[in-house]
Amino acid sequence: MLKGKNILITGAAGFIGANLAMELLNSEKDINVVGIDNMNEYYDVSLKKYRLDKLLKSQDVSVGKFEFIKGDISDRELINSIFEKNKFDIVVNLAAQAGVRYSITNPDAYIESNLIGFYNILEACRHSYDDGAKGVTHLVYASSSSVYGTNKKVPYSTDDKVDNPVSLYAATKKSNELMAHAYSKLYNIPSTGLRFFTVYGPAGRPDMAYFGFTNKLREGKNIEIFNYGNCKRDFTYIDDIVEGIKRVMGKPPERKTGEDGLPVPPYKLYNIGNGHPENLLEFVDILQQELTEAKVLPADYDFEAHKKLVPMQPGDVPVTFADTTDLERDFNFRPQVNLRDGLKEFARWYYDYYMEAADEQDANLR
Repeated sequence: MLKGKNILITGAAGFIGANLAMELLNSEKDINVVGIDNMNEYYDVSLKKYRLDKLLKSQDVSVGKFEFIKGDISDRELINSIFEKNKFDIVVNLAAQAGVRYSITNPDAYIESNLIGFYNILEACRHSYDDGAKGVTHLVYASSSSVYGTNKKVPYSTDDKVDNPVSLYAATKKSNELMAHAYSKLYNIPSTGLRFFTVYGPAGRPDMAYFGFTNKLREGKNIEIFNYGNCKRDFTYIDDIVEGIKRVMGKPPERKTGEDGLPVPPYKLYNIGNGHPENLLEFVDILQQELTEAKVLPADYDFEAHKKLVPMQPGDVPVTFADTTDLERDFNFRPQVNLRDGLKEFARWYYDYYMEAADEQDANLR
């Protein structure tokens, strides 16, 4: 389905981007993947370097080719030159300034990356058809469950009204959907937006609760559980997200002409979520069990002494819950990995990455 395709992945050193690139390189023959990432310092850059290093080393055994470009999608000249050189078939835009709370104090980063950067991608896709060229056959881009805001109706459906974002981050993601729709209508660009729900897993983002909680507990600090624990999140394991993206990539929306002779926008939106929201207190309980099992924390660790229940934070929402009916119907896919199994994989990775080398060093000193 994707064999022999030229593919651009933006945000290629990010959590989702790196995992997607790795899966494509290991499973799709004769594929050419170009990855771009600005390697910014929103969180620990060493994690991005770790993911990128794994990608580059995979070249020895992978069935595809990978090229990495350090750069920013807000740099229009750079984006245009990359498109001109590579003649992409599929573009997957995963580059974005992430984080709801960070958007409250650092709005400029969101406008630069999420709006200007995405506009540059759309323009490059548009001009890929110049002079009758085949151009980009599918633009896939990351949206977010945050667009649902404080909608009362659950599970969240892509048919729901999402006109009341509660953070700038959510507003930029909704803007991406509107911009993509306009370009699909005007320039007949097949595009699919994916609303991701609370993605987690090994080598993920340290600003996400499961990772941040682990760091704090290791340091003996208290973890803050918002809305006094009365929050639910639809945690979705990274492998499920990657499988969902991969299936979507190979099936672009069909180009059609309307009765007016103009293109019917080849445009789709899907939720990718587990469809099983977990209460935060239950999530923390499973996390602590798996961290103990993986020896990240000692068996006698006093978890209760390190939990602090606090009010809801600005920009946060009480529940996320994905309706994945459309995804199941169109791609015969729904996420499979349950929370315990996913957190078990994270805990094992965390021990290997942060603690195993230190333990070996201690053993050598004895």
